[in-house]
Amino acid sequence: MQFPLSPRNRKSPFYEAQIRHGMTHFSIYNHMVLPVSFGNLDAEYEALMERVSLWDVGAERQVEVVGPDALTLIQYVSARDMSDCRIGRVRYAPLCDNDGIMLNDPMILKLAEDRYWISIADSDVLFWCKGIALAKGYDCKIFEPDVSPLAVQGPRAEDTVADYLGEWVRDIPFFGFEDIEHDGIPMLVCRSGWSGQGGFELFLQDGSRGLELWDAVWKAGEKYGIHPGAPTSLERIESGLFSYRGDCGGSATPLEVGLEKYLSLDRQDDFIGKEALLAEKERGSSRRLVKVLLSGDRMQFSSEHPWPAFNSEGQKVGEVRMASWSPLHDSNLALALVSTSVVGGSFFTETPEGEKLEATHLSMFPE
Repeated sequence: MQFPLSPRNRKSPFYEAQIRHGMTHFSIYNHMVLPVSFGNLDAEYEALMERVSLWDVGAERQVEVVGPDALTLIQYVSARDMSDCRIGRVRYAPLCDNDGIMLNDPMILKLAEDRYWISIADSDVLFWCKGIALAKGYDCKIFEPDVSPLAVQGPRAEDTVADYLGEWVRDIPFFGFEDIEHDGIPMLVCRSGWSGQGGFELFLQDGSRGLELWDAVWKAGEKYGIHPGAPTSLERIESGLFSYRGDCGGSATPLEVGLEKYLSLDRQDDFIGKEALLAEKERGSSRRLVKVLLSGDRMQFSSEHPWPAFNSEGQKVGEVRMASWSPLHDSNLALALVSTSVVGGSFFTETPEGEKLEATHLSMFPE
């Protein structure tokens, strides 16, 4: 099967560098090409865990909200209170619909008192925010700016970025950022990234300088064993990082997938989904996202479709969303969205080939 690209599949400013380094697999994310692998997942995992990995995450698009009512809009669409967030800081803030179903789980960056970036996962938040602003009559502009993140992740990521930009980057706190220009390249330097190994995201603010930025970071990281890579499903599961759509199919609430600590349900002001989330919290969620160990031979990745989950009586109780072999646990590791009736125990799943596997509860997710 082949997946031909067309002009409507946008490419990031770093795309040509991905081709140069031998990208073998990609996905479509926010209508853009998102690199997945360069042909050796074990080497990519090792580089992320032990050295430094460079990722094109330009598909992590930004929705800019600017104007007198910017904070009013941000507060209304965000289930997390942003009113006391300081300039230069970031918060992870789920967005929900009126039924409490999560529409996205972005980072929100505060650039000024009247200017924010919503750094989104894979869904059309731009249109959602435009519609809300129009319906409510908010005085703000909402658009997609020329911003494309480049992620530098791994134990030697800080050394790499410090060698490139200067020792001052070591003082940037987690979810903090600085807006700079270096060698004529405008970027926002943020300590963040979709791995548990630490690192930075360099939010390039001029798409014409993409290859220059990639090459500069690559050169700085060569002595640390830098390797091309991509957001790694296995590592982020081991590290307890949620993946919107991947882990829930776009049909779960933040409470079901363990994100309660990122909600501000005690806020006095209203926000979209507040009533539904308060009601769910009072009655308890019927499903939960859990991390489990799977029996069976070593697997690479689960198939493109979720696997059904069954209890001991053969009743369907949910589905296994993602699965892979984990060196950390020396076992197949999976995420499953299942009925609370089986949480804390075991259940079974069946692969497309008909193999029956036992799933043993490891922890709630995220931990």
